[in-house]
Amino acid sequence: MKTSFFTFTVTVTVALLCSTLPLSLSQRCNVKDQITLLRIKNSLGNPNVLASWTSDSDCCKWHNVECDSYNDRIKSLTIFSGNISATLPDTLGNIPYLETLILRKLTNLTGQIPATITKLTHLKTLTISWTDLSGPIPSFLSQLKTLTAIDLSYNNFNGFIPPELATLPNLESLHLDRNALTGPIPDSFGNFTGKVPAIYLSHNLLNGSVPKSLAQVNFTWLDLSRNKLQGDLLVFFGTNKTIETADFSRNMFEFNFSTLNEFPASLSVLDLNHNNIYGSLPETLTRLQLQSLNVSYNRLCGEIPSGGRLQNYDSTAYFHNRCLCGFPLPACF
Repeated sequence: MKTSFFTFTVTVTVALLCSTLPLSLSQRCNVKDQITLLRIKNSLGNPNVLASWTSDSDCCKWHNVECDSYNDRIKSLTIFSGNISATLPDTLGNIPYLETLILRKLTNLTGQIPATITKLTHLKTLTISWTDLSGPIPSFLSQLKTLTAIDLSYNNFNGFIPPELATLPNLESLHLDRNALTGPIPDSFGNFTGKVPAIYLSHNLLNGSVPKSLAQVNFTWLDLSRNKLQGDLLVFFGTNKTIETADFSRNMFEFNFSTLNEFPASLSVLDLNHNNIYGSLPETLTRLQLQSLNVSYNRLCGEIPSGGRLQNYDSTAYFHNRCLCGFPLPACF
């Protein structure tokens, strides 16, 4: 009986001691990371989307946060679709082991990207999308050499595209679409120091000709649609290229399409609609396994070559040209 009572007493005492231990001694989350996140929450106006961020709980268990299983430091921060009216706080740069930062669909988030973000030397994914951020895209992003993905789409960024982005050695995708960017495509994009990323620049105000330097690299995915770009597109094509998806629609490109006789076998999507392209459709298009083709609203003439997949599309892929004819358009005379 005494043994049982002793065991019971010890068990209760241990339980009481554990329950009164400071959270900082029992939680996974690093205390410095927790303090930083609470400061970020305060800077963002303590929004409801961050309600789980409280000082008396383990920040590794907070919503929108992920800790590294090895060192228990914050490695991912995702804030999605919240009612936040604020600017990006400088304290974002004080999460030293952060690998993923995603701020998306925060339509009242304003201001510019703070320079302190360059302190995130482990950052791989940077997504700031569907916000009201404005100003130029900062060239200091090129200091984050670990970046593999940049998504700054659906914002109000303006000014030129920083040529320094081409120095990022691990970049695999670059989304700058749906902004108000102006000026030409940087000449440096023909000299990526590492991988050649998939590039999305659509729905901006870019102008000028495509740099000839881009002939030096092999793009796989390229979207330049809905800008004010001019000139020709010869730099992107040739049997030695690897481009798969190319959207050049709704620009001011003007060149003789019939002079473009070599296409990479990898090409599966080609959209050239709403430009000033003239000449005839090259017969070499019939050799491609195109999944999608659109050359409508140009100044093309002549008969649509027969063969391949060119007859698989309906007339909308070809209509509104000067004198293009042949199936699926009316017959030539």
